[in-house]
Amino acid sequence: MTIKLTFGVSESDRMGPLVDGTVPIEGVEATWNVHGVQALFNKQLSDHEYDACEFPLGTYLRDMEGARRYLAVPVFPSRHFRLSCVFTHREAGITKPADLAGKRIGIPVWDMAAAVWLRGMFQDYYDLPRAAPIYVTNGLEEARTGDEHPQFYPDGFQIEHSHAEGGLAGMLARGEIDALYTARAPSTYVEGGSVTRLFDDPMSADMAYYEMTGIYPPMHVLCVKREIAEANPGLTRALFDAFTKAQEEARARLYDSAALSVMLPWALEHLTMTERKLGKDYWSTGLERNRDTLDTIIRYTREDGLIEGAFSAADLFDTDMADT
Repeated sequence: MTIKLTFGVSESDRMGPLVDGTVPIEGVEATWNVHGVQALFNKQLSDHEYDACEFPLGTYLRDMEGARRYLAVPVFPSRHFRLSCVFTHREAGITKPADLAGKRIGIPVWDMAAAVWLRGMFQDYYDLPRAAPIYVTNGLEEARTGDEHPQFYPDGFQIEHSHAEGGLAGMLARGEIDALYTARAPSTYVEGGSVTRLFDDPMSADMAYYEMTGIYPPMHVLCVKREIAEANPGLTRALFDAFTKAQEEARARLYDSAALSVMLPWALEHLTMTERKLGKDYWSTGLERNRDTLDTIIRYTREDGLIEGAFSAADLFDTDMADT
């Protein structure tokens, strides 16, 4: 029996083999819809249009204690070392994370995984209590009149909501905020300008963090509407197998340097360097290889006050994922 499912994903090499049909999903006739990441999340979290979706990990943890609309599969379409994504105003006097105490830090989306990871990492390893800064929300590049998708702002933090023109990027350039936690570089970041990075050598900082923890932080997770998963036994396994195979195909395409698949002149060399430093399974799927990582972000989300429960990594998935 074949079921028809609609999928919402962002454009990436991991999704490409699924979207172009190279990797089929057993028992599924898939219709693929590709969006920019924020547009995808705003659409799905407001309208819940797609049957399965690349989904923000922090929001999924909140959904576990809320509507429970979704069931995750241990595949992580986006991972990112986020120490490269902390920007500061050059005149703010910030040279290390601990200097952010008492400073005004912009955050585009409060529960985005990038911010959850950074708040937790800075408290655990960089002497910055998560509640020490003053946090300011706004759009990244444009003034925002309200949340683009539903948010919850917990007690215990100083949080301001700004609608200043130019969004957080403009505010940082003007010195109206001191720093920015972001998923993407602000447009006001130009070499020699008023906006600079907190870490001069973010790759070295990321590697030091990885060597301490073994964590390559996941940002997104694959989710399917719970009622669909429960009505179709075996669906989560079929999704897991297909999305894992698509990652393998993406690596193979990256390894093939006959005609470069990305605009990086040393793509193969970067791949082999990455696998040498992080291991060949650095973009791992499955529960067991991600258990400690997921338990960490669950703890961070709970310490942020975004969730209350003491659930574990295994609780995020159904029993078909127990042996992955």
